[in-house]
Amino acid sequence: MIDLTAKEDDRFMRAALDEARQAFDADEVPIGAVVVCGGRIVGRGHNMTETFNDVTAHAEMQAITAAVNALGGKYLPECTLYVTVEPCVMCAGAIGWSQIRRVVYGAGDEKRGYLTFTRKPPFHPKAVVVSGILAGESAELMRSFFARKR
Repeated sequence: MIDLTAKEDDRFMRAALDEARQAFDADEVPIGAVVVCGGRIVGRGHNMTETFNDVTAHAEMQAITAAVNALGGKYLPECTLYVTVEPCVMCAGAIGWSQIRRVVYGAGDEKRGYLTFTRKPPFHPKAVVVSGILAGESAELMRSFFARKR
């Protein structure tokens, strides 16, 4: 029997990786995100902090904003967020406020990820978190980016 959730997680994480590659190509930290609702992508985003000269222009924030605009409401309780790297505390807070019920991320972030700063995730109490989906590809993109910077 095929696990449809795992298959979908792979598919949508690949879409988030496509967003991360766009950030990489724009000389932004290569993190990408997509918001999925009802089996379709309703929001996309990648880091744009350099482009906008705005420290809050993270991939998750861009994707959440696009999703709420597409769906017409500030809450996303039926949605899943896919992001290539563990969200930071700021993004984790926004994920919680938007009431996203499922968060799927690739690589962990020992320096800036929310798990470094909090014992209890700031997500919605019913939120499910899945980590490690295409983590190797996500981590390699980050390594390549920072190696290029050195």
